[in-house]
Amino acid sequence: MAAKQKDGIKAVNQDFSKYDQVDKKQTYKLVEDKTTDEFDEAYQIRTCDMRKFFEGGEAGKKAFAQELGEALESIGFAILTGHGVDPNLYVEGQRKTAQIFEETTYEERMVYKAERHGSVNQGYFPMKTTTIIHPDLVEGWVFCRRAFNLDEDSDYKELDFWPAGNYESFFRQIIQSHEGLVLPIMQSILTYLGCDPHLYDEKLTGTNFGFRLNYYPPITHQDDASGAGRMLGHEDVDLFTILPAQEVEGLQVLNNENGKWIRLNAPPGSIILNTGDYMQRITNDRLPSTTHRVSKPGTKQLFTKPRISLPMAIYIWEDEILEVLPSLENPKYAPISAVKFHTNITSKYYGDDYAKEVKE
Repeated sequence: MAAKQKDGIKAVNQDFSKYDQVDKKQTYKLVEDKTTDEFDEAYQIRTCDMRKFFEGGEAGKKAFAQELGEALESIGFAILTGHGVDPNLYVEGQRKTAQIFEETTYEERMVYKAERHGSVNQGYFPMKTTTIIHPDLVEGWVFCRRAFNLDEDSDYKELDFWPAGNYESFFRQIIQSHEGLVLPIMQSILTYLGCDPHLYDEKLTGTNFGFRLNYYPPITHQDDASGAGRMLGHEDVDLFTILPAQEVEGLQVLNNENGKWIRLNAPPGSIILNTGDYMQRITNDRLPSTTHRVSKPGTKQLFTKPRISLPMAIYIWEDEILEVLPSLENPKYAPISAVKFHTNITSKYYGDDYAKEVKE
């Protein structure tokens, strides 16, 4: 692992292209390279107001679908406002995330070390172990549906998933708020692509998701000198990711049209939405799975401040089939099970054995 991580600092994405399950022609270094990377200072990620969907009647839904679809088709990212989620939840979510990582010991966190359940590695990821490619300067903790008592299971035990501190009941509020956005987002995308807007309603009710708490600790002189980034350049595997705007800068998005990076700093309380590999597959490449990464802040004064993010990845369940939407002509991709698709891709992060349990 150490050798791969060392190489990952200088690697390009195409070194791992054999794992990709959708067409990705772009080539980029996994870590910011100040000597060669160029930045697109003019491009503005589009802001889409969800109040049109919720309050504008049928005309409003069509207008929102058009705006969101155009944004995602052009770059795979959009900024959502008017979504109705209490921004105070995000402020408190960042505080509680810091508390989890700063007020528990490493040994206490390692009790929950990540293991695969279904398609997704769930649990705690120590520093520099998010992938075997690159030593990301982040600790993470992934909670999927089973970690929340959403179905009021009598056998559920909070301490099986969470450290002491009554965290589940708080973060469940964010999960449930985001679940209320899943169908409006997917229905709008399907409307834009000329599909039945309710085609995925059943698949995305009782959503299969991965909710990740990312804690990027203050950057040490040693980590800065190593050349490692906070999170390597990658594309999400999912249908789409719901990401509350962060306080500390660092998110960068690759503009495939010109090969330049865009620094994405969304307004407080807004949501950053991006499409992933599942979406690119079912939309026949119409909506791209866009490359992004988290780099160190541009000003070293921010090196002493932790960075926290709360992304929620939306999937379909493992036994579902990913196939090109019926409204799209000349499908490029054959139907494939979600579990096979997902684990083939994520083997590049966890090792080739990760997909071996999947049957042909």
